[in-house]
Order: sequence, then C-alpha cells, then structure tokens
Amino acid sequence: MSAGAKRIAVVLFNLGGPDSPEAVRPFLRNLFADPAIIALPWVLRRPLAGFIARRRAPVAQAIYGHIGGRSPILEETQKQARALEAALMLEAALAAPGLEVKAFVAMRYWHPFSDGAAMAVKGFAPDHIVLLPLYPQFSTTTTGSSLKDWRRAARKAGLAAPTSEVCCYPRAPGFAAAMAAHIRVAFGEEGFGAGGPQGWRLLLSAHGLPKRIVEKGDPYQWQVEQSAQAIVAALDMPALETQVCYQSRVGPLEWIGPATDAEIRRAGADGKNLMVAPLAFVSEHSETLVELDIEYGRLARQCGVPQYRRAATAGTHPQFISALAGLVRAAVLGETDSQLGTDGARICPPGQSGCGHR
Repeated sequence: MSAGAKRIAVVLFNLGGPDSPEAVRPFLRNLFADPAIIALPWVLRRPLAGFIARRRAPVAQAIYGHIGGRSPILEETQKQARALEAALMLEAALAAPGLEVKAFVAMRYWHPFSDGAAMAVKGFAPDHIVLLPLYPQFSTTTTGSSLKDWRRAARKAGLAAPTSEVCCYPRAPGFAAAMAAHIRVAFGEEGFGAGGPQGWRLLLSAHGLPKRIVEKGDPYQWQVEQSAQAIVAALDMPALETQVCYQSRVGPLEWIGPATDAEIRRAGADGKNLMVAPLAFVSEHSETLVELDIEYGRLARQCGVPQYRRAATAGTHPQFISALAGLVRAAVLGETDSQLGTDGARICPPGQSGCGHR
C-alpha cells in the first residue's frame, strides 16, 4: 500500500460538536456562518448566523444537557481514527514494511478545526495525504464544505504533499455490512418475536436537507437511497418492510422527506414495531443519542408503537473500519472503484450536477 510513499497522513472529517454548554452558541454560529448552509453574502450571513445562534442556543443547550452538556462526537471520531490507523499499520507491516500511517481529525464547526489539523499534518511531513470524510454520502453542505475548508487550511499551512480526496462511499460493502450487523444485534436473540417480520418496519433515518438544495443538483438524497439499498441487501431479511426517512428538520423551508417523525406516527397508526437505523451518521452524537433515542422514542410511545428499537451507528465496527482502510489504500494507489467513489470514479448519475467528484 505504499506506491512509493513512506509516510501517509489520513485526515478524517466530521461535523464536530460543542465540548461544553458554553461552546454551544459559538458552535451554532460557526455552523450558520458557513456559506454551504446559508448562501448569502458574508456581510449578511455573519449577523444572521449570530442571530440564529443566539435564538437557538438555549434549545440546543437543553438537548446537549441530556448527554452531559457536550457532544461525544470528537471522542467517537478519535476512536475511529485510532482503529483505522491500527488497521492500516497492520496492513503496512505485512505488505509494506517501513511505511508509517497516521490519522488526523479535522472538524468543521468546532475544535479541532482544519487549521490545527493541517499544521499537525505538516509536522508529520507526509509523502501522501488522503482526505477521508466520515460522511458516507456526499453533500455540498457536509463533505463539500469540509473539503473546501481543508484546501484553504492546507494552502495556509503550506502543505505541498500529493493529496487524494475520497468523495463518498454510500455503497461500500463494509459500511453496509456493519450497519446490517448492528441492526441484527438490535433485534437481539428474540428476533422478530411472535408477530414475525410482518410486525416490524425498519426506518433507515438520515439527516434531512432543504429540498431546494437537492433540486440544485446536490446528490445527497440519491446517495442515501443507494446506501439504503446496500444495507437492505446486506441485511437479507426480505420479509422486513423498510422505509428511508429524514430527521432533524429546522426552519421554515420545505425539506426532503418523508420525515422520520411522520413515519413514527404512521407506524403507530399501523400497529407496527419499529427498528430505526441511522444510515448517514457513523458516530453517536446528539442526533442519535437525543433525537432518535429520547425524543423519537417518546413520540413512538405516544403514538402507540408497540416496540421501538434503535441500531447503533457504524462506529468502529471492524467491517466499517476495513472499508475505510480500503478507501485509503485505493486512494494511495490511484485505484478507482465505482462502488466507493475514490479518485477517478464517479458514482452519481449525470443529472446530479452537485456531485463532489473531482
């Protein structure tokens, strides 16, 4: 896995999250100041971001209060970084002795930011850099924004090493297998119970987006559906009804759907048990630990859903880490794979003008 390189830096990108109640407001301000989130000139976007952050901070602080006042996403991402590093170093020891691999974390809206990560990467003096978003599905609002910010930070730090970008991996077999494994674990030894699979519905829940972003060519919704198909195939439970849905809607704009909360109400009306699996989040954080577990769990009880269970995120499942390692290997060697989205391979159909493939 060397292709001539002796030192490989892998940069993992994620959203980030506040590390204290006091960090909630500046975290939100950073989020809404991103032009990928609010497409206004800076002179208008900056004060608007401050206004939204000030208004939303008390609600967000209450949400984080359920999980100790802070987001666990940094620790979750660091565990993934160490697991990936270990997997790649083991592979290097077997196939390319002398190769050193180090994983770095760059968060978009809270520490550690891309600037600090870029300086750390420069100190490592790599021969090759691989940019690896922890967003399986590409969106201009997540991967696109993170990569753009990294390019700025890399220029500022004077990084000159050859760099490969992983665009997306919605159909990666290891990702799908990890999610299928977590869903099976969530069903437990009792499985479907007396009602069989006909008594259950699997909700594959992803973070939503305003509909107008998708209509502009953002491939996120199409890629979420690709992930859902891959997970359902890996799960191999043909009698289990499945539904893709979207959570975390905020603001007055129309969002893509169906909404997860609406699907929970529908399941209650149909008398269906629910298994909910997050397919766009690979780390546990407020949208899983609070929104899915607490808020939607309460809604399910109120709507008469007989059983409500939630599968874990991909996390450090060995098959997911193996998939990430495969992405790094392909990027370093210049390989292409239509299932993964490594450099040189576009997976989005022609109509997706917002595709992140370079």
